[in-house]
Amino acid sequence: MPVPEGTLLNSSPRPAGTHRPRTALAMSREIHGSLLADGALDRLSTVARVGASGPISDFATADATELASIEVLFTHWGAPRLTEDVLRRMPRLRAVVHAAGSVKHHVTESVWNRGISVSSAAAANALPVAEFTLAAILFAGKRVLDVAHDYARTRRRPELLPYFTGHGNYHRTVGIVGASRIGRRVIELLRPFDLHVLLHDPYVDEAEARVLGVEAVGLDELVRRSHVVSIHAPQLPETRHMFDARRLALLADGATLVNTARGSLVDTEALTERLVSGRIHAVLDVTEPEVLPASSPLYTLPNVLLTPHIAGSLGNELGRMTHWAVDEVRRYAQGLPFVHGVGPDELTRSA
Repeated sequence: MPVPEGTLLNSSPRPAGTHRPRTALAMSREIHGSLLADGALDRLSTVARVGASGPISDFATADATELASIEVLFTHWGAPRLTEDVLRRMPRLRAVVHAAGSVKHHVTESVWNRGISVSSAAAANALPVAEFTLAAILFAGKRVLDVAHDYARTRRRPELLPYFTGHGNYHRTVGIVGASRIGRRVIELLRPFDLHVLLHDPYVDEAEARVLGVEAVGLDELVRRSHVVSIHAPQLPETRHMFDARRLALLADGATLVNTARGSLVDTEALTERLVSGRIHAVLDVTEPEVLPASSPLYTLPNVLLTPHIAGSLGNELGRMTHWAVDEVRRYAQGLPFVHGVGPDELTRSA
């Protein structure tokens, strides 16, 4: 089940009242340098005692004395895994605050077993992904990518009619696959537009769908009816290749598939075959493999917008996630519950 805001999960005993917990940074040195350059970590030292030894990128080589004193671990991309052996070296650890999205890469079952509280800035990272998706949906309706390629090729303005007949964003149908944080934010951003929004999510019933302002339907029906399908489902064994050859064949001619979730949700070979035919379009921020072979036609097809996993936070957007995470450390220091707490059950339904 989703974690209610204000819930502190797996809370361990900690000092009451405001204090400055001893905190260590665990992340890649590259991301640490970026955060320092942007000044996003300056506030952390006002609410926590941060070690001066720099970020930890490998617990095996970290100073044993420092590890033994850590109460809060402030993590980001490149954080090493918190295995049982590592946790034995950090007996005072009470909280892991992740200044990025998914914690699946470093938070293990041992963390939950130890009763360590976990927080994530996934909600902050959802914002730019949803904004990217909104732009992709609206551009798909206007056939911006096609027109741009044709304009560059012909060096002349196409006739508005009949070239654009059937295109546009008035009363188009958009299918959202997954009512995740990002999926819900996309739905919210789509509300001002004259669009009909379908939703497929096995955990959302018709009553909740009405509250969201969408129509709940089965996945195959959503794919058949939508002019644009946007994927926001988690990467799980049961979602691998959920868009396989059979399901991709259900897309209407000229439909656009948008994937900002995980590349494994789409069968790349099957999708490539359909894109090469020109029957459908795609906006792909993620692929499987993450970097496609140099020979892949997806790099040059005029009906494909291929980007290198940039929909999420980048540049100054990293500061938003870091500030959200610092706020969580402040709450911990004040003995308050996390606003963005994460529990083990939630990970079975998140990216």
